[in-house]
Amino acid sequence: MKLGLAATFLGVTLLAGTASAADKRWDGADDLPVNPLACSAGETNAAPAAKPYDGGRPTNAADKAGKPITLVDVPKLIGIGYFNATSKGMQDAAKALGNVTVKTDGPTEAKIDEQIKFIDNYITSGVDGILFAANDPVAIAPVLKKALSKGIHVVGYDANSTPDAREWFVNQAEFNGIAKAMIDSMAKEAGEDKSFAIVTSTFTTPNQARWIAEMWAYAQKCHPKLTWLETVEAQEDNNLSFNQATTLINKHGDKLAGLFGMTSVATPASAEAVTKAKLCGKVAVVGLATPNAMKPYVNADCVKSVVLWNPVDLGYAATYVMRAVVDGSLKPGATSVDAGKLGKLTVVNGSEILLGSPFVFTKQNIKDFDF
Repeated sequence: MKLGLAATFLGVTLLAGTASAADKRWDGADDLPVNPLACSAGETNAAPAAKPYDGGRPTNAADKAGKPITLVDVPKLIGIGYFNATSKGMQDAAKALGNVTVKTDGPTEAKIDEQIKFIDNYITSGVDGILFAANDPVAIAPVLKKALSKGIHVVGYDANSTPDAREWFVNQAEFNGIAKAMIDSMAKEAGEDKSFAIVTSTFTTPNQARWIAEMWAYAQKCHPKLTWLETVEAQEDNNLSFNQATTLINKHGDKLAGLFGMTSVATPASAEAVTKAKLCGKVAVVGLATPNAMKPYVNADCVKSVVLWNPVDLGYAATYVMRAVVDGSLKPGATSVDAGKLGKLTVVNGSEILLGSPFVFTKQNIKDFDF
């Protein structure tokens, strides 16, 4: 869902605590139900009801159980640190498994039309399985369903499609967990009664939309004095992300106390914009990014918190899930799957595999990671 400029200022009122209607979401969010986590570690949320398997199924897939298989990985785009890391994890898993060959290929820009072309070409050329991270959950669905109809296994990671267009999705962390880590970090660094803005990818990118929706709900519940100024799109483009962050800084002036980067591109670009504006220590930057991209800013004390998971592990897990699907050891109704060195991962939400909780990189631990 993409909301227009008319919605841009809606959240200021909502997050000021004057409204809590679930049908009035902040710009950049989607309209799916939200489930904000408890405000403090001592509280617990009620366990959600278990969902039945809601993924798709391939038609007459060849029996390749225990046999060598060839996979293609088509991420949102190639050539950025994040997807280089997921690709490395896939290669690590392929080496560990010994009977999997996986190739990463895809567009150089996060454009759904280009991603669809790549997937369609690999359906034609023939592979045993397709791994994907969707640029758009709905637009990508027809080509993934085409793959299933041709007997090709389909597993998503990082960014989901509609469930019936793939068999399983490896979820790096639950959306409400990411939202809690992000909002708690911002409230701690910028202040409970301060204002912030968001630089995201696009309003239709599934992960970003879900995280923003959960951030909206969690902020209302646990940090109601935070003021949400606006959300802007930056297409996962470095220059555009920097320019959008700079525009927010200039537009809101002293009112702006924090910037969220919702992508591995937007977060370092926002940190660079704050650095160039000589506002380190005055405008907090919290976001999702790879450690290597953020080390200069963290080590310079311009950024204190980087929220993420391990993308190498994400790619590793996705490959193990695909192998288990092909082997028939992961079937609808399963509650866990063996993911090699990662151990057993839990099935959640019907047809999702949960990698784990989000991780917060800080100056104290970021030196221990290299991706």
